[in-house]
Amino acid sequence: MDPLLLTAHQIQERYGLHRNTLYKWEKQGILHPVRTPGGRRRYRKEEIERLLSLGVGAPSEKPRPRTLLYARVSTKKQEAFLRNQIARLEAFARERGWEYEVIAEVASGVNENRRGLVKLLNRAKNGELERVVVEYEDRLARFGLGYVRRFLEAFGVELVVLNGKESQEVHEELAEDLVAVVSSFAARIYGKRGSRSGRTRDAQAGKAES
Repeated sequence: MDPLLLTAHQIQERYGLHRNTLYKWEKQGILHPVRTPGGRRRYRKEEIERLLSLGVGAPSEKPRPRTLLYARVSTKKQEAFLRNQIARLEAFARERGWEYEVIAEVASGVNENRRGLVKLLNRAKNGELERVVVEYEDRLARFGLGYVRRFLEAFGVELVVLNGKESQEVHEELAEDLVAVVSSFAARIYGKRGSRSGRTRDAQAGKAES
C-alpha cells in the first residue's frame, strides 16, 4: 500500500483521530478519501495533516459504541423472551469488554419495514459499526438473511451469532410467522378474485341493462 495513503486504524494510532471524525469530515466535504478496488477507504496523509494544521479538531462528543446488540420477538406476549434475549447478549458483550448499544423491537421476522433493522443497516452504511451481535440468525430476518449478511460484510461489519440451535420460543415464533405469511398471501389472492368477480358482475349488469 502507498505509504502516503493511510487506513482509519493507522490514523487513529498516529493522530488520535477516531474514524467517526473522518466520516464527519467526509460528509462536510473537507476530507476526500480514496477508494480501493474493494471499496475500502484510504486517506491521504498530507490531507489529514493539513486539516490538523488548520486546527480542525475532533468532535467533543464521545464516540458511539461500535458494537450493536440486536434482539427481536414477533409479538407482545413474548416480551419475557425479549428481555432474556437482551440479558444474554449483554452478558456476552461484557465478557469480551465491548462497549455496546442495544436495539430491541417487537416485529415479525418477515416484516421488511422494521425500524430497528433499518436503523442497524443505516449505522452499518455510515461506517459506525464494527460488529452486530444476535442470539439467532433469524432475529435479523426470516428470509433473505444472506443479503443482510453480505450488506454488513460490504461495510466491514462482522455478524456475531451466539447460538446455532434455536430455542422452543423461536420454533413457536416461526409457526406464527408462517401463519402470517399464508394469511397475507390468502388476503391478496382473495382480494384479487373479489375484484375480478365485482368487475364481472358489473359487466353482466351492464349487458342486461342494454
